[in-house]
Amino acid sequence: MRENVYAAPQSELEKEEFILTTSKFLKFFIPSMIGIMVFMFPIPYVDGKFVTYVDGITIPIAVIKDQIQGFFGDLLPLFVVISIMTTLVGTLYTKIFKPSFILKNKFLNNLLNVTLFWAATRVLGAFFVLVTYLKYDFEMIYSGNTGGLLLNDLMPVLIIVFFLAGVLLPLILDFGLLEFVGVLLSKVMRPLFGLPGRSSVDCLTSWLGDGTVGVILTNKQLESGYYTKREAAVIATSFSAVSITFCLVVISEVKLESYFMHMIGVVAVCGIACAFIVPRLMPLSKIEDAYVKDNDDRDHETLPKGKTLFTYGLQKAAQRAERSPSFFSFLNDGLKNVLDLWIGVLPVVMAIGTLGLIIAEETPVFNYLGMPFIPYLELLNIPYAVEMSKTIMVGFADMFLPAIIGASIEADLTRFVIACLSVSQLIYMSEVGGLILGTKIPVNFFQLLIIFLLRTIISLPIIALFAHMIF
Repeated sequence: MRENVYAAPQSELEKEEFILTTSKFLKFFIPSMIGIMVFMFPIPYVDGKFVTYVDGITIPIAVIKDQIQGFFGDLLPLFVVISIMTTLVGTLYTKIFKPSFILKNKFLNNLLNVTLFWAATRVLGAFFVLVTYLKYDFEMIYSGNTGGLLLNDLMPVLIIVFFLAGVLLPLILDFGLLEFVGVLLSKVMRPLFGLPGRSSVDCLTSWLGDGTVGVILTNKQLESGYYTKREAAVIATSFSAVSITFCLVVISEVKLESYFMHMIGVVAVCGIACAFIVPRLMPLSKIEDAYVKDNDDRDHETLPKGKTLFTYGLQKAAQRAERSPSFFSFLNDGLKNVLDLWIGVLPVVMAIGTLGLIIAEETPVFNYLGMPFIPYLELLNIPYAVEMSKTIMVGFADMFLPAIIGASIEADLTRFVIACLSVSQLIYMSEVGGLILGTKIPVNFFQLLIIFLLRTIISLPIIALFAHMIF
C-alpha cells in the first residue's frame, strides 16, 4: 500500500480562506454541465429519430458521431487508411533519419519516436489496412469478418470518437468536474475499490457513452498525474464498461431484446464483483502504485475540518476551473489529443484486432481454448455447454463475435448467458484491448489475457445464477 498518498502540499489558494463567488462557480459549472450533457446525459434517440425512453437511449456525443458518420459515409475508411499510412511514413522517417525538428519537439518525439515493437506494430497495421482497403490478394485479411469488419465498421467510428473525445474531453477534465465528483465519491470508491472518487466519472462515461472514451479519459488522467499506474490499469480494465447502446446490439443479435433490462442488471452486478475482486489479484495487484508525473493538485480527497463533502468539492472544482486553459490553449490541447489518438492508437487497433479476428475466423484455436470451460459450464447446468464453449475465448478477439457464433443455439438461457458474458468480459482486442495497448496505461497483452480469463471465471457463475432465475 502507498503511504501518505494524499500528503501533497497545500496550494496557496488552500492556505487562504477560499471564497466561492458567483463568477468562480459559473466558470466551473457551465463548462462542466456542457461536458455532462455531451458525454453522459441520456436522450431517447434511436436510428436517427427521437423516441420514448422505453424504446432506447443514447448520449449526445453518439448522435453527433452518427451525424458525422452519415455525412462523410464511405470516405471514412479512406481517412483511416490515410491516417495509418501517414503514421507509418512519419515513424519510419523518424527511426531512420532521426530529424532534429522531431526529436527536439516533445510532442512529435513522443508520437513518432517509438520503440521497435510499436514501430513494427504500426508496420503491421499499415499492411493490414492497405490490403483490406484495396482488397488485394489476401482474402483472409480483407474479408468482412476480419480486416473488413474493422476498417468498414469499427475504425470509422473510432476516428470520429477520437476526434470528438480529443476536442471535447477537456470540458470534463479541465474545469473541475472530476475534482467535484472525486470529493463526493471518495468515501465510496476508495474503501471499496481502492480508487480515487474521480474514477467513477470514467465508469459513467463508458456506461452511457463508449468504453473507448473511458479508456481515453483514464489515460489522460494517468499522464496528468491524477492516477497512479496501478489505478489507471485497474480503471481501464475494470471500469471502462461497455456502453448501454452496445449491450442492446448484443442482446438483439441473440434475439432476446425483451430481456434487455435483465441483461443490464446482470452485467452491472458482474461489473461490481469483478471490480472488487480482480484488482486484488495478479497481475493488477503487482503493478507499481506510483505516479508518472508530479501533480500537487491531486490532494482533493482529504476532507479538512469544518468542511462538508459538498462544500469542499465545490471549492476544489472552482479552484481547478480558475486554472483552466484559455480558449486557444483549449483548442490546441484538444487537437494534440486528437493527433495522439489517431497516430498512437488507430494502427494498434488495426494490427492487433485484425490478427485476432483472423485467428478466430480461420483457425480452430479459440474452439480448443474454450474446451477447458466445458466442465465448468456443465457444472453450472448451462444447456449446450459444448456449443457455448466455442464462444467464450473468441470474445478476447472481438466482443461481438460470441453473439454472432452463439445466435444459432436453441436454448434462450444459453444465449442470454453468452450475451451477458461477452459484455462482462470487457477486454477485447479489436477495440478496448488494442486501445489500452496503444496508450501509456502499463498493461501488456498477456496481462490483458489473464484479466480477461479472471473476469470470465468470476462472471460465469453470477450470470448462470441469474439466468436460471429468469428462464
